Amino acid sequence: MKTIIRNATIVNEGKIYISDVLLSGDQIEKIEKQISLPKQLLCKKINAEGLHLIPGMIDDQVHFREPGFVNKGTIFTESRAAVAGGITSFMEMPNTFPNTLTQELLEEKFMIAKNSSLANYSFFMGINKDNLEEALKTDTENVCGISDDGLYFNSNDGILANYPDFLEQLFSRSETLIALHCEDDDIIKRNFNKYYKIFGNKIPTQYHPLIRSEEACTIATKRVLEIAKKHNTRMHFLHISTRSEAEMFDNITPIKQKRITAEACVHHLWFTDEDYENLGSKIKWNPAVKSEKDKEGLIKALINNKLDIISTDHAPHTLTEKTGDYLESLSGGPLVQHALPTLLELFHQGKISLEKIVEKTSHNVSEIYKISNRGYIREGYLADLVLVNLNQPWQVTSSNILYKCKWSPFEGYKFKSQITQTFVNGNLVYDNGNFNEIAMGMRLKFSKFR
Repeated sequence: MKTIIRNATIVNEGKIYISDVLLSGDQIEKIEKQISLPKQLLCKKINAEGLHLIPGMIDDQVHFREPGFVNKGTIFTESRAAVAGGITSFMEMPNTFPNTLTQELLEEKFMIAKNSSLANYSFFMGINKDNLEEALKTDTENVCGISDDGLYFNSNDGILANYPDFLEQLFSRSETLIALHCEDDDIIKRNFNKYYKIFGNKIPTQYHPLIRSEEACTIATKRVLEIAKKHNTRMHFLHISTRSEAEMFDNITPIKQKRITAEACVHHLWFTDEDYENLGSKIKWNPAVKSEKDKEGLIKALINNKLDIISTDHAPHTLTEKTGDYLESLSGGPLVQHALPTLLELFHQGKISLEKIVEKTSHNVSEIYKISNRGYIREGYLADLVLVNLNQPWQVTSSNILYKCKWSPFEGYKFKSQITQTFVNGNLVYDNGNFNEIAMGMRLKFSKFR
């Protein structure tokens, strides 16, 4: 059956205009001001007058916890929350258990998603100092890339940004996109020891951005950036959290030609170090939420194209795991359900345009990863679409949080905008609080050459 979306205010490719959109199967068949249909045609009709139609957000950094940590989240529960938040595709990191460090374990995750994900999906192949040859076998057309993100949770060795000799090997040989977490372990340890001497086990959470400091981020990012430039590596920098890091990146080269790209995360665009007093470890992430200066610098860097995309770094833990002393509380938090509403709050505040939000959450993600036929509202493209009411306030409460962990740092906040409908491959998977849990997402496909 076809679906006709009437009178939608489309936000796409830098323009805002009113049009009809006809969906046929999993694709966008036609985009016209007024689409005429035969009277006898069976067609689902959606009146989108007053609503904005955007391409679904493509989130390139999530931790959905399956396999191994299903008490925190599963591919089903977190993809369900994602589509309710307007995210139609995700790419998941390798710090599940066991860590995704073999091609066999990688394919097992794809099989889980095939039978349980409401959103489209891909999974990063994990990379550490011991599996270089295995990681280099990664299929560039069927896997989003390789990454070390999150693997430091299970290793005393730290992340790869601290091993330039290994990065020389990896960057000189890799033919796929590499996405890395960049913080300097030695600086973090030095800062931690400083505050441990003062506070012992009772380090206040607000010292987190002083321990995982601006210096720790900038030193590591600069180090990795220099090696990536040397080898012309297809390198993507995850969760840039400081203004000084953002200034390191190129905003001259067109996005389709960039070899080095970088992202900001929603929590770094919204929270600041002033929020630790009220929210404590609920906003404890790695890299840390930092200053107002950094937050505003990241927003500016997105607008001037030094930073290329926006992601969530959705990383749920149980509420018990987020409580207790600084040393006991884990870093990370759930975000996929509330990411787009948060960005739309920034729009309402006059800090970023709708066109730029769509560019950074859909268009550019598609270009960076070279995803086939997604990320735009175009005829012939797969119909991953989201309808948004910019003037429908709603409050986050414990009863409407969809994450398996059942908490959010936004609990109690009243958003101005609401996701009303989400289409994945032409299927209406979310409709004003109701889900179609039969239609599964698809495996993302990519260009062979990144």
